[in-house]
Amino acid sequence: MNILYCGDEGISRGVLVSILSLLKRGKKDAIYNIYIMTVKYKGVKPFEKDTAKFLNELVKKYNPKNSVRLIDATEVFVKNLPGKNMSSYFTPCSMLRLYIDKIPELNKLDRILYLDYDVICRKDIQVFYDTDLDGIEAAGVLDIYGKNFYHYHGLFNFDYMNSGVMLFNLPECLKSKMFEKAVKLCMERWMMLADQAALNKSISRRKLMPRKYNEQAERPKEDTVLHHFSNNFKFWPVFHVQKVKPFEVEKVHEILKIHEYDDILKEYDKLKDSL
Repeated sequence: MNILYCGDEGISRGVLVSILSLLKRGKKDAIYNIYIMTVKYKGVKPFEKDTAKFLNELVKKYNPKNSVRLIDATEVFVKNLPGKNMSSYFTPCSMLRLYIDKIPELNKLDRILYLDYDVICRKDIQVFYDTDLDGIEAAGVLDIYGKNFYHYHGLFNFDYMNSGVMLFNLPECLKSKMFEKAVKLCMERWMMLADQAALNKSISRRKLMPRKYNEQAERPKEDTVLHHFSNNFKFWPVFHVQKVKPFEVEKVHEILKIHEYDDILKEYDKLKDSL
């Protein structure tokens, strides 16, 4: 399985937890080819080479065929700056997945599963990864909030996907120039959640998957496969945005009351100082 994370040094703890969840919840004979795209640009501190090396050694303990590769996308990124969205709430790294088509190590792959650094694998993902994508550019799950406000194929046609978990059929994406269209949008138009908006506007052939493959609520359901610790709106006692990430162990326990990931988080606690 080809797995992609994107970000700067700040995602290292989340990536460690996410990778541990893949290793512990997946099949023992599963092979993970994990890629981490990063960039060094105007104050952005790139994902550390030593951290990638440590993660590579870690995954090989589970299966010698596993690997973690760090990809420096600085040159590609600088040549194609998403100019209108460089000062958004999110760092430029949030848009790195839009440059997959320009990375030789990635654009030759058949498919790749992109995961945000705050996604935990709760159950084996093989069935999701093997989803039939014939004629489809990307598969994903509706955004639990955005689906009600953004529609690209008819007013009542819910099709706005959350970009935290996306399975890309790379040959189809390259054929349609989907990534190029998304980057062009980011160059020319300011957008709320630029990377997610650009992808949704640029993907013409999508496959909507069951919510269990990207559960964005604070607590997982019985059938949840991938649990995305995304921000959640809370209205009591006052309106606020609740932000709890998987590596914030005390918050996971005390605020979310979740303990089913304790085997993963205990392993994380042992390893985090090695990052």
